Amino acid sequence: MKPKVALIVETSSVYGRDLLSGIVRHMRMHDQWSVFLEQRDLLLEPPQWLSTWKGDGIISRVTTPTFVDAIRETGVPMVELTDRFGGSRFPGVRSDDAAIGRAGAKHLIERGFRNFAFCGFAGEAWSQRREIAFVETTQAHSSSQCEVYNSPWTGPTARTWEEEQQHLVDWLKGIDPPVAIMASNDIRGMHLIDACSRVNLAVPEEVAVIGVDNDELLCRICSPTLSSVIPNAEEIGFRAAELLARLMKGETLDATSHPIPPLGIATRQSTDVVAIDDSNIAAALRFMRENACRGVTVEEVIENTAISRSTLERQVRKYLGRTPQEEIRHVQIKRVRELLQSTDLPADRIAALCGFAHPEYMHVVFKRVMGITPGEFRRGTGP
Repeated sequence: MKPKVALIVETSSVYGRDLLSGIVRHMRMHDQWSVFLEQRDLLLEPPQWLSTWKGDGIISRVTTPTFVDAIRETGVPMVELTDRFGGSRFPGVRSDDAAIGRAGAKHLIERGFRNFAFCGFAGEAWSQRREIAFVETTQAHSSSQCEVYNSPWTGPTARTWEEEQQHLVDWLKGIDPPVAIMASNDIRGMHLIDACSRVNLAVPEEVAVIGVDNDELLCRICSPTLSSVIPNAEEIGFRAAELLARLMKGETLDATSHPIPPLGIATRQSTDVVAIDDSNIAAALRFMRENACRGVTVEEVIENTAISRSTLERQVRKYLGRTPQEEIRHVQIKRVRELLQSTDLPADRIAALCGFAHPEYMHVVFKRVMGITPGEFRRGTGP
């Protein structure tokens, strides 16, 4: 008879879905389980069926104290996929939060920033671990103190959206740009980017922001799009299934968590920059980024900023190693690549959306910059 396994994992997040993918991969390679998937919010009370369930094992992302007590009473083996409050109560697997914090720090350091900040959630052990590693790593590259902001994510003390955003705005006003900020996850990164827009701080020119989880939809909702550390959630799910298989065979395992390092960084617009300590140049680059895909010219940039042409040319070359015109083309081609990869739009429509008057000219510029044609890039047949 197949072992009966309950998977109590949320499917609303990309992290949860990737965990499930790893579990499924293990099942196909090894044991075939009879699976019940309980799609629960991480904060809900234990399901009513748990006290009478006659199963063989559980893999769970739900770690409230009440749920932990309920699992202990059943005596069913369980593998835990998170420890929100610190201190593992069951054998478990989770992201290596210290490695995530270091990865975010190194990514921002490589972009030339020397002022850093961290924005997380109070009372969340995973957020605190990321914060500690981020602060320790950045302090070795900065003479100033790493600023830290934490507030409750959930619960009775959590603020409303507007209240929380105002607190973030007030915090940002006390930080001198340019500054690079790591958010404890992509949701926090979205909070930060919205707060920056409210206080008119240019992202990424004045404030670079990186999140964690690489939730594609959430990262692309942000404007500009959010860079993110990529956790290896699928490997975590696979390892969790391995542990549960051992527990169901009668092995005794310590209540320790096995940390899995992240895969890398998904670089998007929110960190696609070098640190810029000239507010006028930061404003000019922001204007170019926001208007490149409507066909903005260098003359328009000069007309809309308090910078002479010679200063603009000199400073943009200093910071980016290319001319203002090349920077405009850089932004346009990045958008062309994104649309080629993520849509089935025809070339004439992509050209119009990216500020090119004619698709033939887009083709010429794209091949000059990328070395292959737009069609070859879309098909993945280039060199």
